[in-house]
Amino acid sequence: QVQLVESGGGLVQAGDSLRLSCLASGLTFSTSAMGWFRRAPGKEREFVAAIRWSRGNTYYTDSVKGRFTISRDSAKNTMNLQMDSLKPEDTAVYYCAANEYGDPSSYSSLYDYWGQGTQVTVSS
Repeated sequence: QVQLVESGGGLVQAGDSLRLSCLASGLTFSTSAMGWFRRAPGKEREFVAAIRWSRGNTYYTDSVKGRFTISRDSAKNTMNLQMDSLKPEDTAVYYCAANEYGDPSSYSSLYDYWGQGTQVTVSS
């Protein structure tokens, strides 16, 4: 049984940093891609970043390039999202997702498993 558990959200000011983590269990990591998505109030869920677990290839949406860094820690079965220079428009619930036998993708429909989400609020 695959489980994804996010942590690290909170309330910060614009310009601050936060680090989100996603602890994964039950996943076949060697074939997996994982990603972060977010849903802001009143908006559709959107892709943030993704990583291929085996090789560490990373992908980002344009709005976070240069500010966010996705990584994985194979020893801890954890995926991280380091978020720097946060902006009020980054405010959203952030979700961790896993695509167990596929490639990193910006399409949420390709991900098999989802975490419960963690709230990130950035005040101006």
